[in-house]
Amino acid sequence: VQCFVSTCYPYKYHFIREDKTWEEAQKYCRENYADLASVFDMADMARLRESTEYEGKAWIGLFSNPGKENRMWHWSLPGVKYTEHETRWGPSEPDDQNQNENCVKTRENWADVTCDQTMWFICYDKKRDGKSVHLIEKKITWTQAQNYCRDHYTDLASGLDQADGEEFKILKESNGSPMTVWIGLFRDTWRWSDGRNFSFRHWDMELFYDGQNNRKCAVTLLNRSGKWSSDECNNKNPFFCYDDKLILINENKTWKEALDYCRLHHTDLVSITNPHQQRWVERRAKNASSPYVWVGLRYSCVMDLWFWISDKLVCYENWADNGKIEECGRCAAMERGGRYQWVSQREHEKYN
Repeated sequence: VQCFVSTCYPYKYHFIREDKTWEEAQKYCRENYADLASVFDMADMARLRESTEYEGKAWIGLFSNPGKENRMWHWSLPGVKYTEHETRWGPSEPDDQNQNENCVKTRENWADVTCDQTMWFICYDKKRDGKSVHLIEKKITWTQAQNYCRDHYTDLASGLDQADGEEFKILKESNGSPMTVWIGLFRDTWRWSDGRNFSFRHWDMELFYDGQNNRKCAVTLLNRSGKWSSDECNNKNPFFCYDDKLILINENKTWKEALDYCRLHHTDLVSITNPHQQRWVERRAKNASSPYVWVGLRYSCVMDLWFWISDKLVCYENWADNGKIEECGRCAAMERGGRYQWVSQREHEKYN
């Protein structure tokens, strides 16, 4: 059973105005809340800043595990996952030929290069009608391009749908031959304290250090629009925790019993309306004692549709292959592991 307490986000930020080292802050958050704050996107960043009027710097849950072998590839746009089998690398790429080639350009194929090179770039825009990708004929570094796209559109083109789709290819070849442009793929050694694989970064490049020497922990600079820098982990700063409002009930119940339990003891069965919430629910579901975990999604024979019992629209979906069976008496459950996809189950089955 997944019970959802918060009405909008399954977590809340808490500012702790006590000076602690990064590890002391991490220990405090884990004992009193869930963990040091993780940040998924700009909406999270805005909520983090709004949770305090403090104007200094404060720890967040990002830390570096230095070493070239510890770098991981990420897409700049939150929620888009990098997978090894969905790439367009050129022959022998990525080769890291010039050391620390952590950003990606594309012409006909992808190549890793140093992030301080300058070139045109392509932004993705999910907010407007018409074109979803936009060529910016301005030669700047990768990080400057990322900031530009986030300020004027949504983000740098990320994922194969955006950075290799037909619209992207037409745009990239609009001058008669393929041009070299930045895309939103990068790699770094930074990790989140709670183990989440969030790719979002919000560095203030004037003050950022790449994690070398002793600067292996991240702070948010609340007097500089909340942008981030690195700091020595043994320095003492106030910090942000987050409070996880998802509760896994390790009892096997039918879907209706689970619904009644959540409404009696908490608020409701969980609704999952975007990839962000999906990831937070996954974090709890992996500890289930049953192969599936009930969520608040049910099929209505009368209306011939799936609906969340919280009355939220079913816009985001994560069904397993052949997992969506539209029959009377069917409800949705999430897999305990693997890809954590949804499967329709008969409502009288008993799961956590």
